[in-house]
Amino acid sequence: VNSVDHFHKKLGKVMWEKVGMARNEKDLKEAIKEIQEIREDFWKDVKVPGNMNELNQELEKAGRVADFLELGELFAKDALERKESCGGHFREEYQTKEGEAVRDDKNYAYVAAWEYKGNPSKAKLHKEKLEFKNIELKTRSYK
Repeated sequence: VNSVDHFHKKLGKVMWEKVGMARNEKDLKEAIKEIQEIREDFWKDVKVPGNMNELNQELEKAGRVADFLELGELFAKDALERKESCGGHFREEYQTKEGEAVRDDKNYAYVAAWEYKGNPSKAKLHKEKLEFKNIELKTRSYK
């Protein structure tokens, strides 16, 4: 039996190390698996102290951590789906020889909206195409 904080810290570690600003396919796949395992353990082993007839902030925190466990997996799934480096997120597989980010505006100029299907692994991706009228999409150089 573990505290809510125990599971929150485990999730935070996975997100920081494998779903952070620099990402790669291997780590993202590992993160999804690890988050699923943490979520399964959470529902089996979490301990929420408190009494039934009082305001219980630990119970509120447990609800937020349960949400984070689903959202964390969805973040990793979305990052895995996007096979490019863009914005502040860098996919290690998508870079030039000089280490510059490689975007793929042809295939990824869309807003991703994930439809919940009861489990993050079953979420359905909906794409809303982005149309730019007043600006031109260009690859940035950080040199």
